[in-house]
Amino acid sequence: MSAAVDTAVEAAPSAAPGQARQTRWERLKSTEFDRAALARTVAVLPIGSTEQHGPHLPVEVDSLLVTEVARRAAERADAPVLVLPTLWVSLAEHHMHNPGSLTLDFSTLLAFVRCVVRSLQRQGYRRVLLLNGHGGNMAALTVIVDLLGVELAMPLATATYWMVAAPAFSRILEGQPNLLHACEAETSMVMHLRPELVDAAAACSVDAPPTGFLQAGGMHRWRNMAHWSASGVVGTPHLASARKGALLLEAAADALAVHLGDERLWAPE
Repeated sequence: MSAAVDTAVEAAPSAAPGQARQTRWERLKSTEFDRAALARTVAVLPIGSTEQHGPHLPVEVDSLLVTEVARRAAERADAPVLVLPTLWVSLAEHHMHNPGSLTLDFSTLLAFVRCVVRSLQRQGYRRVLLLNGHGGNMAALTVIVDLLGVELAMPLATATYWMVAAPAFSRILEGQPNLLHACEAETSMVMHLRPELVDAAAACSVDAPPTGFLQAGGMHRWRNMAHWSASGVVGTPHLASARKGALLLEAAADALAVHLGDERLWAPE
């Protein structure tokens, strides 16, 4: 979390003109939730992970970054948005051979998300986004949205922030086309947000393949991270910089904000 977020002037969602609206769910008092705007408010659940990120980044990277992107996007969206507390553990079985990694199984992730979305629905919210910050969740969250969208009969969406911002990310990054793992993109964003958490020397010296995660001939099978990289890193972290990190975070927030305010995404069937 950036110091700018921590020290920003905060106000309720219905703040007076010129005041920053409060977008963080956990910072609001119960009496400050705008009940008149429930049906058009987008509730965003950031979903991160706690897993190894090589020798140069901490295990909180995915949770740190998806939280920051969600908050920035909420502040600039042309719609009322509330960002829920981040789910900090998800599907990271492929990292479990590395110390510090934690994982859920699919049924537990589904049960957690179902309970949160049901709670939101009971409160009157009708627009919910599961914002993903971990590659290992992508397929699972698509299935979860399909299941719960039908079960609860409400607009429910999921997005992975670097896929939403893919065109912009490809223009900013030099050594890779998009975000990989503990890579140029993630290292740059953490350098911008929390430089004290980055071991820059290790980022420059780590042995990492520049690409990975490809499935030959359209076939898929489960692989652990060691199959792709002995160091747990895929990409070009030696090319990272805080300047790129600032650009990447802005690009992700801008791209996501457009979708949050897009009425076509939330129109009932």
